[in-house]
Amino acid sequence: MKKRLIIVIAIIAAALALNGCVADINQASSSQNTSIVETNSLPWDYRIVEASVGDLIGSDMTIVPDNELLPNDENYATGDKVWTLQYMEAIMGTTSKGSNSVTLTEWKTIKSFKNKKDADADLAELKVNVTTEVDLVGAYRTDYKGNTRYFGIITLPSGHDIKQPIDAKRYKSFKSAKTVKVKLEEVHDYTNYEKAFAKFRGWAS
Repeated sequence: MKKRLIIVIAIIAAALALNGCVADINQASSSQNTSIVETNSLPWDYRIVEASVGDLIGSDMTIVPDNELLPNDENYATGDKVWTLQYMEAIMGTTSKGSNSVTLTEWKTIKSFKNKKDADADLAELKVNVTTEVDLVGAYRTDYKGNTRYFGIITLPSGHDIKQPIDAKRYKSFKSAKTVKVKLEEVHDYTNYEKAFAKFRGWAS
């Protein structure tokens, strides 16, 4: 995979644990003496939202219903329909006691489009689906009160391990495998395309 595809900060390996793609969202230590001592932000998600132009303020405009301010580069008029691109990022933190926190920001409107086709084209550049081969850490099963569950653990290109439920057939094939093919969604930073975060989106085979 090209080097540009996955550029993440080392903190992600600590912030994301084995029990899924993301651990402890919006949760940090509840201790009164615990504080966040180190943080880093990563691109998390984008979405397209249909909206309308509200008030015109100088060379800017408000986007209703949330009244967010954007540059009026396309010379919109009040009441015009627009499609906006919204952005969310993840704030990865490490506390003074060594525990981790992941906080998702509110959606932020960053760009407007005259039509949905152009908006979708821009979105496709920022959220990219890829298929790649990753290292398989292992597969295991648990049995409890007659219920059997199977899990596969893989190492993503970012360097952190994630655990995903699998069925019995996949568990059997994973037991002797060293690598597996997966589907990933790369979310790129709109201000720095080389900075991206990869999310697991399924098994490719």
